[in-house]
Amino acid sequence: MRVSEALRATGRAARSGARAGASATRGTGRFVDRVAGASGARSTGLSTLIELTAAGGAGDAFVAVSLAGTIFFSTSVDQARGRVVLFLLVTMAPFAVLAPFIGPFLDRMQQGRRYILGSTLLARGLLCWGMSAAVTNPVTLLPAAFGILVLQKAYGVARASVTPRLLPEQITLVAANARSQFMALVASMLAGALAAGVQSVAGSAWVLRVAMVIYLAAMFLALRLPERVDSPPAPAPAEPPHGPPQGPPPGNIRNDDGWYAPPPDAGPRGAGPGRPGGTIPLEASVEPPTSAASGGGKWRTLRNVGPVVGEAMRGNAVLRAFSGYTVFFLAFLLRTTHFGVSHNLALGALVAAAAAGGLAAMAIGSLVRARAPQAILFTMLTLAPVVTAACAWFFSFTAAIAVAFTAALAASLAKLAQDSIVQREIGEEIRSSTFGVSETLNQVANVAGALAGVLVSMLDNGQLGLAIAAAGLTAALVMLVGRRRHRILAQPVAAPPRHRIR
Repeated sequence: MRVSEALRATGRAARSGARAGASATRGTGRFVDRVAGASGARSTGLSTLIELTAAGGAGDAFVAVSLAGTIFFSTSVDQARGRVVLFLLVTMAPFAVLAPFIGPFLDRMQQGRRYILGSTLLARGLLCWGMSAAVTNPVTLLPAAFGILVLQKAYGVARASVTPRLLPEQITLVAANARSQFMALVASMLAGALAAGVQSVAGSAWVLRVAMVIYLAAMFLALRLPERVDSPPAPAPAEPPHGPPQGPPPGNIRNDDGWYAPPPDAGPRGAGPGRPGGTIPLEASVEPPTSAASGGGKWRTLRNVGPVVGEAMRGNAVLRAFSGYTVFFLAFLLRTTHFGVSHNLALGALVAAAAAGGLAAMAIGSLVRARAPQAILFTMLTLAPVVTAACAWFFSFTAAIAVAFTAALAASLAKLAQDSIVQREIGEEIRSSTFGVSETLNQVANVAGALAGVLVSMLDNGQLGLAIAAAGLTAALVMLVGRRRHRILAQPVAAPPRHRIR
């Protein structure tokens, strides 16, 4: 009798848990659908792209939990340092060599972006299946992890390049990027918690198998994107003006004395070699980027993306390095320093603070309607060293959590600002190459910061570690502000007119 009662009670508990899980899943689905489809995003297909990004983020969270359990938590602190450094060097460093080829490859494939997105998800799923059989074999695990990293970046480049094709009139690029990243972060947090449960019950191999299922489901979601994703929008045909012309002839410049025709060799304003008018960076007239089609520079680099975009990339890279430094420095510090709480609870608080910072960044980005991504970027570059220096002076467990929150907030908002600047200022035909440069620089900066964080954590001094970070951030801010001031002062004044239009 007691056995049967226990079985019935277990069955009732299981049914209640299943109903609660189903209710939570339905509620989450309704929330995702409501947020993703707001402000006309459903009609243009942007909501599907947002849902796809959220699904990809969930799969990435499962992979991250599996790798963290295998590399970081399963060994002592000293062994974990060696494994983390090896992981960073083996999987991240080769990416800097391969990543510059991703953007030009996608630029040459302006058609079929749905299938490009879907193929990156399919390949990630297959790699997860292979990794699940080799979780204890670093010779197989690390190359597969490197492949997943490359595919993640290829997906990110392709997704960022097609976002303007699905943008409704009611949403700015900053808000669209923020909404997409917000949903990805929410999905990553929920998936990370679920992955931790699977890890504790079934191990890393099953975490990777679940990640494979998520990636394959996301692949089918990618194929549901609207057809406009597969090709860039055609330029609207110009209509001849009706009646007498109003204003100056096209392409003329005005100064205090009147309208002047530009020099004959000046070319149309806003046009560049190999690029239709209006697709160059808005402030790139000093050194306009050239496209491969024109026989100019074949690859995008920081020297030929234009001064505004290059400035945004450098600022974002600084904060990405700060984020990588903070994550690894504090993670090892919390494992070796006793703050009155258990090490697992301290690490959990660190992860929660970073997630909260990311959520706050996405919420702020969604609310920002002013088109001022450069102001957002430099605000974060100023906020980060101030908070870090204050936390170094008053170092404690709370200060460490505050730094983790600030690092995630600053890095996420800077990424939103940079993506919006690239999408606004770079033409469709070279946008993927530009995003490839961005992802390469960000990854190299993140790895450099992470390696520095691992090395500084060996000092086992929280105040000194944060003081080093604050000094580096301050030096970077001074250099970026100096470069910006020099660029603005060096902008050429309009050349004297060849002839005046009467």
